[in-house]
Amino acid sequence: MGQTAAVSAFVWIAVVSLAAWVWLLLCQGFFWRTDVRLPRTEEPQRWPSVCVVVPARDEAAVLPDSLPSLLAQDYPGRAEVFLVDDGSTDGTGELARELARRCGGLPLTVASPGEPPAGWTGKLWAVRHGIALARAREPEYLLLTDADIAHAPDSLRALVAAAGAGGFDVVSQMARLRVESAWERLVVPAFVYFFAQLYPFRRIARPGARTAAAAGGCVLVCAGAAERARIPDAIRHAVIDDVALARAVKGGGGHIWLGLADRVDSVRPYPRLHDLWRMVSRSAYAQLRHNPLVLLGTVLGLALVYLVPPLALLVGLVAGDAVTAAAGGLAWLVMAGTYGPMLRYHRQPLWLAPLLPFTAFLYLLMTVDSAVQHHRGRGAAWKGRTYARPDAVTEEG
Repeated sequence: MGQTAAVSAFVWIAVVSLAAWVWLLLCQGFFWRTDVRLPRTEEPQRWPSVCVVVPARDEAAVLPDSLPSLLAQDYPGRAEVFLVDDGSTDGTGELARELARRCGGLPLTVASPGEPPAGWTGKLWAVRHGIALARAREPEYLLLTDADIAHAPDSLRALVAAAGAGGFDVVSQMARLRVESAWERLVVPAFVYFFAQLYPFRRIARPGARTAAAAGGCVLVCAGAAERARIPDAIRHAVIDDVALARAVKGGGGHIWLGLADRVDSVRPYPRLHDLWRMVSRSAYAQLRHNPLVLLGTVLGLALVYLVPPLALLVGLVAGDAVTAAAGGLAWLVMAGTYGPMLRYHRQPLWLAPLLPFTAFLYLLMTVDSAVQHHRGRGAAWKGRTYARPDAVTEEG
């Protein structure tokens, strides 16, 4: 009797999981589609001035693959690059100067802001210093890009043209992440997939929608909008600075856009699971606003949506319960189907799609580990700095 009751209860859980996937498929902004790309637009008659700000801390390993692509931008207007060497110990600043001497291209200024004061995350303190230097040139746009991001020669041109044509205050592209090692293939496409599920790209561009996000590796922001939103001072505490920036601009009435990139790529390798684990866990609990109840809800939600389908299929087959097996199998099929486009975008085989429950389980563990590290006082981290105090890692500051 007890076993029968347990199976009957699992039927309802499986049905709820299937219903959740039907809702995600149809009602969550079609997050699973990968066709939100930078629109092709006519070029403006006058190209506005742009300053590129690159915060860099111990980036000597990736800088030769990224900085030359910025210096080589084919931009018809006035453009200049400011690389802020944020206390590097690996010669990042000197390497940047040497690359500029060797490659030529756009003018490069290398500066160092010193250690961040209390209440600032290191990256945003570096961004603040770079923006302060850039404002002396009175640019119309700022491009905030990470030191591990390589841009196609027409990247800046396309971003500015799209911003002007669409009237956007922020145009951001989710850089195509490196997917070469076995762990990168398993974890990286899912990272972008989960991000899009949380922040459906189609909703971000709607002026009346509350959804706001950007991808920190490539954010073009109107200088006037940044000043009105007090960027970066208003988000100085933020570890998830890209989302905080987008919320600040949109909250002030700005119009923002986010999509997947075609020719903007991250060159940073994550060859081991440990590297990917650190990337996710450093900010996962901050995403949940350090709220244990939200953490609990997230864990239960991940289990219901991603872990129940394969378990329901297995339980149904073992117990001879066709309804449970069918509900679990259909939910798993929908899950894999929605994941397929993201795998194709990252040029990965579709046979990885059924493995998404295992990957989701890894993300569940990373999220729990992020909370454990926070409550142990280790907090979030960026490039060797740890922000243990709760008020130093809030998302919006």
